[in-house]
Amino acid sequence: MKRKTTLSALGIIFLAFFLTSCAPNNDMYLAKPAGFWAGLWHGLIIIITFVISLFSDSVAVYEIHNNGGWYNFGFVLGILVSLGHGGIWHPVKHKPRSKSQKEKEWEEIGVKVEEKVKKGIQNWLDEEDKEKSEWQEIAKKVEEKIKRELRNWAEK
Repeated sequence: MKRKTTLSALGIIFLAFFLTSCAPNNDMYLAKPAGFWAGLWHGLIIIITFVISLFSDSVAVYEIHNNGGWYNFGFVLGILVSLGHGGIWHPVKHKPRSKSQKEKEWEEIGVKVEEKVKKGIQNWLDEEDKEKSEWQEIAKKVEEKIKRELRNWAEK
């Protein structure tokens, strides 16, 4: 186990040295300015160079000795690839959530209950001879029936 940890640490150190050897602010770009491919590479390794640039003055995030537009294009393209394009090329299309069977059943029950209540209210309004006590009885019966129907439905 200790050997794996040591090998992993050495691998990370080697990778960091390898990547920083091609990092911006390198002397090799004094003779010939950095072009598109160097910009692309610098954009790809931007996270690593940024972290290293926090602790070292010899590594920069951006190569100032470049050929202009093509380096900038490669650099931005590399950043987009390494950090993710953020939905620029493939925006996420949200599909409307389809209702589950349970939600559909609840909707159907709601519609049926609403229709029955409307009919009951209409019948109650048509019956002017009824007393207030009958209204309370009817309300209790409707409430009990709704509860009973919901229990029966839930137990299915």
